[in-house]
Amino acid sequence: MSYFDDLSKAIRDLQLWADLRHEQGVAVQGKVSALSRQIARLRRQLQRARPGATMLRAEPNDLASIRKLRRPGPRRMWQRFAAADYADRIRGAFLGRAAGCTLGAPVEGWPPERMAKLAAHLGVKFPPTDYWPEVDQPYNVRYGRDARAAYTRGRIRYVPVDDDMTYTVLGLLILEDFGPAFTTEHVGKGWLKYLPMACTAEAVALANLRAGVSWRRAGERNNPFMEWIGADIRSDPWGYACPGWPERAAEMAYRDAYLSHRHNGIYGEMYFSAVIAAAMALDDPVEALRIGLSEIPKTCRLYRDVSWALKLAPRVRDHVHAKRLVDRRFAGMSTVHTNNNACLTVWGVAMASGNLTKAIGTTVAMGYDCDCTAATVGSIVGAASGARKLPAHWYKPFRNRCRTYMNGREWFKITDICRRYASVARGTFQQA
Repeated sequence: MSYFDDLSKAIRDLQLWADLRHEQGVAVQGKVSALSRQIARLRRQLQRARPGATMLRAEPNDLASIRKLRRPGPRRMWQRFAAADYADRIRGAFLGRAAGCTLGAPVEGWPPERMAKLAAHLGVKFPPTDYWPEVDQPYNVRYGRDARAAYTRGRIRYVPVDDDMTYTVLGLLILEDFGPAFTTEHVGKGWLKYLPMACTAEAVALANLRAGVSWRRAGERNNPFMEWIGADIRSDPWGYACPGWPERAAEMAYRDAYLSHRHNGIYGEMYFSAVIAAAMALDDPVEALRIGLSEIPKTCRLYRDVSWALKLAPRVRDHVHAKRLVDRRFAGMSTVHTNNNACLTVWGVAMASGNLTKAIGTTVAMGYDCDCTAATVGSIVGAASGARKLPAHWYKPFRNRCRTYMNGREWFKITDICRRYASVARGTFQQA
């Protein structure tokens, strides 16, 4: 999806004609090379272009300016670390995230119509109420670790590998390696140590770091993905580390997001980190969605879009209606952008009334970047409800194990992850 689909079509048509005439002996190389140089000049012009002063004032990239543009909020809800309550909530959040991610991973990027046809073919409910019993191309391997079949009902033996889950565990390692006062520079060091690969904005930032670019510029240099969903999916560690403390969670999220994102890309991670932190202290996940807005600029596009989604939430009927609304509002925007997926995430939480099955099933059925959105929805709902209220069929297949693609850190016990997050969260309160 692009605002300039006509451009994509024109380039593709040009390639086809150039190929044909080249095969027929027509001299086209000079014309193609000249056009390539012209395209490169235009790309450099767009890279050097900067948004206007009004937009930059409304959507700043420095934390101090972001905070000046916030609306009033609770900032901090827990004054002390409530260990017993936290133990159930962190387990619920992590298991909910893992369930949503695993359900969405095999159909990531699929339109709802295609998912519905798969469900009808398999004779299962749609939106799904359990893991997919089969998927297409079951032999294809994701992230160099798990075949797609490993994400299906009856074959799940642990939380299978995915970037959504890998970044959740990576955040824990960064907190343990550098402490709650970690810096963006520390995040960069963590990436260089643990990440063998990345996608979109993260891939650009990681390549820049490996090339010696400073952490200050790694997220800006040659990065057209700086407002895509990649930072958003890294929200959870900071909410887990700061239960009942949305402001601190958003601050940590800012330090992480700045390495790879700018503007609404940063705000997406700040927003959902604050939401998850609030959900750790509340029983109502929709109220957590409202509180999260108080940690991003009230002048930014994400604030406006999420406010729209929250206002409409009581009237959104189902996954079909939700996707239609987002398609209309965000026509031309990439389906892996922060803002459109944030609205679907809001509706996935709001339509579920705390029911994890409805939450992640409906969110996956909406399409777009549905493993990311369902993972975040599962984390929010799981944090608000706690693990004791989660249906067992979503987490028993994991057998207390989680897999990542990090260098030297591939396997984790889920109980160990939760215990270590509890230790980090306790330390965050002690060092306040």
